[in-house]
Amino acid sequence: SMSVFSKLCLVAMSSSILLLSGCQHFTQPQKAITSPQIQDENNFDLQGKIGVRTPKQSGSAFFTWVQQQDQFDIELTGILGVGKTQIQGKAGEVTLNSAKTGLITATSPEELLEKATGWQAPITHLAYWVQAKSATNNAQIIKDENNRIKQLIEDGWTVEFSYKDAQTLPNKLLLKQAITEDEENRITMIIQNR
Repeated sequence: SMSVFSKLCLVAMSSSILLLSGCQHFTQPQKAITSPQIQDENNFDLQGKIGVRTPKQSGSAFFTWVQQQDQFDIELTGILGVGKTQIQGKAGEVTLNSAKTGLITATSPEELLEKATGWQAPITHLAYWVQAKSATNNAQIIKDENNRIKQLIEDGWTVEFSYKDAQTLPNKLLLKQAITEDEENRITMIIQNR
């Protein structure tokens, strides 16, 4: 199933990276594709801010992300002076549209992101992570004293979860992917409304 977050990330990165010279590939290739576990209803509506920082560039954007099962609609605004970017998807078809890039189509959010930016990111996993769920069965999970996920390591990404008061869904996610011993890609996602 398609994740909404995938769109968000995609848009933020595609818009910010296209503005900067020197797109480069800086991720390790995906190893075995793990099969997602059967999940509950995948429906949510989020608003917030996302920041992307790599050794080469950084940028941020405001987002809205509406997810209904495998269909999603992500809108990004305020990306380094670029206008609105919209990412929409359903099973097997994902589109990204902005004044800067025009319309880009792909079969998955990950493929779309790579087409637009040369970057690979765990977009499909994000729809699960924002709900404090793992995307696959092979995640390493650390929980806090209230039995909420505090840290999750999955497919090369370490995700740290922050919660407001006694809430069971996170209001902030910090995603880190090691590139070298002292360099990493970081995605910060702040959820203001859900």
